[in-house]
Amino acid sequence: MKETAVDYLFQKLWDTPKDKLTWYKILVDAKVIEKDEIINAYLDGYKSHPYLAEQYYKQNFIDK
Repeated sequence: MKETAVDYLFQKLWDTPKDKLTWYKILVDAKVIEKDEIINAYLDGYKSHPYLAEQYYKQNFIDK
């Protein structure tokens, strides 16, 4: 699976001494936003049913 920009940013922040729980919360929030953006882009492009967009996201962007 290809590393996303969010994952790259998080890893860099994680490696830098900071409050890791705060950075983890930021990652979780960013991934929710990223998921919504991907689903919305899919829906805008194909005008599909929301279930199909969710299925597309899970098949292509969830770690296995």
